[in-house]
Amino acid sequence: MKSLYYPCFGFFYLVLVSFMRESNAESNGVYIVYMGASRYPDGAPRNDHAQLLSSLMKRKRNPVVHTYRNGFSGFAARLSEEEAKSIAEKPGVVSVFRDPVLQLHTTRSWDFLKYQTALKIDATTSASSPSQSPYSSGDDTIIGILDTGIWPESESFIDDDMGPIPPYWKGKCMAGLDFNSSNCNRKIIGAKYYTDPDAYDTPRDGSGHGTHVASTAAGAPVSGASYYGLAKGTAQGGSTASRIAMYRVCVDGGCSGSAIMKGFDDAIADGVHVLSLSLGGSPGRPNFQTDPVAIGAFHAVEHGITVVCSAGNSGPSPASAVNVAPWIMTVAATTIDRDFQADIVLGGNKVIKGGGINFSNLNKSTMYPLIDGRSAKLSSNVNGDDDAGNCIPGSLDDSKVKGKIVVCENKDESYEPRDKFEDLQQQGAIGMIVIDNDERQVATKYESFPVAAVSEDDGAQILSYINSTRSKAVATILPTVVVNDYKPAPSVAYFSARGPIRGIQNLIKPDITAPGVSILAAWPSNDLREAVAPGRDPPLFDILSGTSMSCPHVSGLTATVKSQHPKWSPSAIKSAIMTTAITTNNVHSLITTETGKRASPYDIGSGEISISSPLQPGLVYETETSDYVEFLCNLGYNTDKIKTIASAVPEGFSCKNNVSNPDEISNMNYPSIAVSNLKKNVSKTANRTVTNVGEEDSTYTVSVEAPDELSVEVVPNKLVFSKNVEKLSFRVIFTLGVDSDYQDFFGSITWSNEKHRVRSPFVVSNASQNELM
Repeated sequence: MKSLYYPCFGFFYLVLVSFMRESNAESNGVYIVYMGASRYPDGAPRNDHAQLLSSLMKRKRNPVVHTYRNGFSGFAARLSEEEAKSIAEKPGVVSVFRDPVLQLHTTRSWDFLKYQTALKIDATTSASSPSQSPYSSGDDTIIGILDTGIWPESESFIDDDMGPIPPYWKGKCMAGLDFNSSNCNRKIIGAKYYTDPDAYDTPRDGSGHGTHVASTAAGAPVSGASYYGLAKGTAQGGSTASRIAMYRVCVDGGCSGSAIMKGFDDAIADGVHVLSLSLGGSPGRPNFQTDPVAIGAFHAVEHGITVVCSAGNSGPSPASAVNVAPWIMTVAATTIDRDFQADIVLGGNKVIKGGGINFSNLNKSTMYPLIDGRSAKLSSNVNGDDDAGNCIPGSLDDSKVKGKIVVCENKDESYEPRDKFEDLQQQGAIGMIVIDNDERQVATKYESFPVAAVSEDDGAQILSYINSTRSKAVATILPTVVVNDYKPAPSVAYFSARGPIRGIQNLIKPDITAPGVSILAAWPSNDLREAVAPGRDPPLFDILSGTSMSCPHVSGLTATVKSQHPKWSPSAIKSAIMTTAITTNNVHSLITTETGKRASPYDIGSGEISISSPLQPGLVYETETSDYVEFLCNLGYNTDKIKTIASAVPEGFSCKNNVSNPDEISNMNYPSIAVSNLKKNVSKTANRTVTNVGEEDSTYTVSVEAPDELSVEVVPNKLVFSKNVEKLSFRVIFTLGVDSDYQDFFGSITWSNEKHRVRSPFVVSNASQNELM
């Protein structure tokens, strides 16, 4: 996978690499001891947690790093491997695991979503004033953000016209380095940090990521915002009236699992309504007993908090999504209708529309000699044409590139384009053209350097021009301009992680997609690393890409839905967002991937978020804690461990034989449907129940979109709701009519009446769950 680098040359900050490092036992020796629910099933506080801590502290001096006792029970402590193994055998302990380090997954986007949304909301159902847009509500909802901290001086966090802090808020503003309680206000109502021996103790954002995420979710409107004049407009969050609580769990080296779990535990006690996490571990088969995000999210959802997480940036590889637990809303990333164009003018005034962000001083009136890397090969280059064609540092001849614009392929990912240009610049080159589809889709910032990226098709035209004119080829690269209403949009970002889930094929992830490419949002005002050139002031707003950026779009929308429907459960809110999602782009065609292929549920889940339709979804699928418990059973988790994890399980509960049962996962009352191991002329059934949250007396009929090879029957095909009938169940029967090699079949079922369309995508596979390990 390509790494995407956002800040300036000389400094890199990997916000898009998605992987999990195990902490080195010699460097910190921290283990997480997870003990499940914070109370016994009868509601009594647990005493085994205190007993275990007391025993540990008698044996060791200051071993405890964090304790968890609000939303769940456990602690993080410095342990030897032998001690960790011993504690894992103690009664009441679910799991003991090394403290992992997770990584961050790192404006026009809200306007684009507004234009994409078809359904307009009745004034009587919205808490917004008539002059407000539906996406600017969210009164008194609190979004908790686990990230790198916050820059409170940003205009995005002013609290003008906001009312008093809600009385149910129990959190606080922790003082720290260059941060005190006065840095909080009625917008930022909470800020906490978690001690790290290698970082400063403060809620203040030292990297920018948390500030960017927070302002995307709930920033106040700021007119005239731009990145040095580019993307100029009003920057605002998705839920401008929401409050922000920041939990700084990340430092430059990543985000420790123990701090993440402490952030969850505090947020549950503090009273947040939504939790937003733009971070995650590495792709692979999930283990929900040792994943800090899955553990914290489970207990947050138990307490009525909706948890929204980024899917990660390991795409486009299949089975690359992370944060895939069904109690999490997992978010992919798509483009918006804004393109950062850096035109390339060839001899004869032929214009190639390149991409990227550059503020170079080249202009159309002066043309420069144009050469491709292969033609500039150093005679002593022993690695051949490929290195030269990719402009690998040390492979090109100074005398051949000096004073010229160099065309470079980007098939060798050992070096980033900016590394290549730094080397070319030292050799005297004027500029660089990068041939790379991914670089063209996602704008990289090149500051004042004349660099532009082109697609492979456009690159072929440029190379053909060079070959046809021999040594007479000339070109120039113009500074970047912004083109709005770019078509088609949205499309799936190349880096966006994809399904299916490794080892869990009967659940579709990601759940939803949202804008995550070239998003403008607030940035720390002291970050000289991001200055476009020496002597220039740092930007107050910056442009980043990643599922880190798409996640807070959904978090903001979630807060808005919560404000309109305060009694809705996290699963009802998730269902409303998923079943009203948009599946078409701004040219009225189906959303496509970065290659132009039709996007599947493994790429975009249910589709792109609509910013108003979730307020009136008509029907919702409510997934209860008991559904999640059964899910763990059907994965083969131990009954006793599950009873310890969940705060409430039915009396006499027991998993059937403690063995996995993938087919039963298909019956979880989820807004999407997945079925595996379906063979020719054999039927499988998925059961669902919907709750009417629309008009009391209403009738819905079903329609099915399915490939020819698959028969799909919905029984019954009509649902009639009344005052006394709020919930109705139905069955979806899938029958495969052909034999074939491993294949996924995609489609959807939609319940509709004259006002609502409630759509659920499905994936049917003829492979068994164990074939995707």
